Amino acid sequence: MRTDAWFAGLAVIVLALLLATALVAATGASESAESASDWTPDVPDIHDIDEPTEPGVATLDGEHFDSVQAAVDAAQPGDTVVLEGTFEEHVTVETDGLTIVAAERDGAVIDGGGEGTVVAIEAPNVTIEGVWIRDTGHERNGEHAGVFVNGSDATVTDVRLTDVSFGVWINGVSDVTVEGSMIAGREDVFPLTDRGNGIHLWDADDAVLRDNYITTVRDGIYYSWSEGVLAENNTMWEMRYGVHYMYSNDNHLEGNVAANNDVGFALMVSENITLVDNVAANNDGTSAHGILLKDVERSEIRGNAVVANGNGFYIYNAQHNRLVDNLVLENPVGVHATAGSSGGVVAGNSFIENDEQAFATTTAQIAWNDSDRGNYWSDASAVDLDGDGTSEVRHRPAGTVERLVHDRPQAAVFAESPAFDAVRLAESSFPVVESAGLIDHHPLAEPPHDNWRDYYANHDH
Repeated sequence: MRTDAWFAGLAVIVLALLLATALVAATGASESAESASDWTPDVPDIHDIDEPTEPGVATLDGEHFDSVQAAVDAAQPGDTVVLEGTFEEHVTVETDGLTIVAAERDGAVIDGGGEGTVVAIEAPNVTIEGVWIRDTGHERNGEHAGVFVNGSDATVTDVRLTDVSFGVWINGVSDVTVEGSMIAGREDVFPLTDRGNGIHLWDADDAVLRDNYITTVRDGIYYSWSEGVLAENNTMWEMRYGVHYMYSNDNHLEGNVAANNDVGFALMVSENITLVDNVAANNDGTSAHGILLKDVERSEIRGNAVVANGNGFYIYNAQHNRLVDNLVLENPVGVHATAGSSGGVVAGNSFIENDEQAFATTTAQIAWNDSDRGNYWSDASAVDLDGDGTSEVRHRPAGTVERLVHDRPQAAVFAESPAFDAVRLAESSFPVVESAGLIDHHPLAEPPHDNWRDYYANHDH
């Protein structure tokens, strides 16, 4: 034991001497010819569409109107109004069970002329289908939306919304569905915080948001005091937050993609969230988080791909969560934990080729797996003697060396030096060296994710 302690102490002394003699800043490892930062989702050009050239005609039971509002006012509950051509007006629907549908998708335009909300739904069971809605008002503090939903059980499907402040605002009603739609905000409004949100949920329980494309707004999907919401297979790009989530419990997000934003998924002050099989990629703006968990409790963060963001995960005062089976690939920092985040399970994740795999702001030692299954670390020296898939040597993804490099980036030039390796070995192997940071007692010998190469153009990377 004395020999082990002497060795560890000597390694720390050598490390200090190397730091004291550092004269140049680190240049970092040379970048590969291919990078996961080149990955981008397949998205449509929302503005690449030929608009109707004929004046608008609204048809109700064989009768023709030159105004959508006139046809809506003439309708009875359960009727269908069919639209063709271009209308320049604002529409308020107060008839239960009414359907407004384009004769063919994008074959009818309702243009708000840059003022107010374009379509306001004030009755239950209303459906808007296949219509192109555009040009809302854009006052900074206004609630101007392409579609403002103030009636429960509404459906907005296959709708194109362009040059809108808010795309769809769901206002204190339940069981609203928004699906298969495209939403693009006002590109001429800066800063981004002056824009509205793509889909805005306020006290909107049991909504279903599925298969939508959202871009150039402030936040793609914004949650406030909304529960029981299913968001799946939505794609959000070129905005502040793909998903912005406040005070909303018991919701499920699956199969969504948030790419090329400031933050992919910003989940805050909520509990019982399920975030599963989503992609957060190349979110590298001012905040630059793939997935942010702030004051989030008792939630399941599983099977997500967190690729080439600033921080892959940023975990702030997040308690009793399960962070399992995620791919964390090629981020400058794989996971940054701070502000007393504790009580969670972190297991089965693949931390691959992150510049800094993990960093923790803590004065304690945190073990992130409470079972015999840890995580895969591409920079770990795994020793799997019995072939059970886990290493017999524990791994310190965030220990003394990582803290020094994080606090003093100029020390990165020595990151692969024998002295640094000696400190890592001491922290991993010798119980006498128990410094603050993160520890994985049972790191995995192989990555559980075999699809990580899919984020490179050349899958043989």
